[in-house]
Amino acid sequence: MEAVRRIVRGDGGRPGADLAARVEGYDWRRVASDLDAHGWAMLEGLLDIDECHATAALYPEDARFRSRVVMARHGFGRGEYRYFAYPLPARVAGLRTLLYPRLAPVANRWNASMGLDVRYPEAHAGFLARCHAAGQTRPTPLLLQYGEGDYNALHQDLYGEHVFPIQVAVLLSEPGHDFTGGEFVLTEQRPRMQSRAEVVPLRRGDAVAFAVHHRPVPGTRGTYRVHMRHGVSRLRAGHRHTLGVIFHDAR
Repeated sequence: MEAVRRIVRGDGGRPGADLAARVEGYDWRRVASDLDAHGWAMLEGLLDIDECHATAALYPEDARFRSRVVMARHGFGRGEYRYFAYPLPARVAGLRTLLYPRLAPVANRWNASMGLDVRYPEAHAGFLARCHAAGQTRPTPLLLQYGEGDYNALHQDLYGEHVFPIQVAVLLSEPGHDFTGGEFVLTEQRPRMQSRAEVVPLRRGDAVAFAVHHRPVPGTRGTYRVHMRHGVSRLRAGHRHTLGVIFHDAR
């Protein structure tokens, strides 16, 4: 467990007080309500402009990352992304540590309503220990980079048996200034219904928390599961960077 705690802290120690205060300041009842109603919720201004620039600037630093994926080679879309290596940058590790305990009660309530036995511990270190004991030891937070004509096909980020059902994406670039197009898109598929799509109106520094795989929806005959996918529409011009905060690790 101590090794996991060192991983959680990242390479710069504890997360900054400003970031912790921002996370503490959100109306988490509203966030939970939006997640229940729509499968996603906005966290406006999670990172400031300097933090966005500093995080995006990590992309060329090879030593920070464990792998690089060119999406076109795998049919994932166009553009590329890099998975961070352990130890994570302090800001990235801090976001995992600070956001997880706010989202875990929602995740537990969702699983209970869908009749799933899995429950999530209060602290992220406890959940990471579960992942690592099952062989899921590779970090999953990532930086994504898009240029003109790039896009990310609809997908789900599932990396093994242990999946935390909510993840967070932070937009690091400014729409209308750094890029045009490139909207964050979510779709949900309800039983015997056509898919519904939503576009999330992110600005630089805003984050969206959203369902990774499925979420519960009340119906006339009880609760049923809605399957969720997410992606990014085609960039018409410019460049776009995004930080992805995934709470489970990969095999």
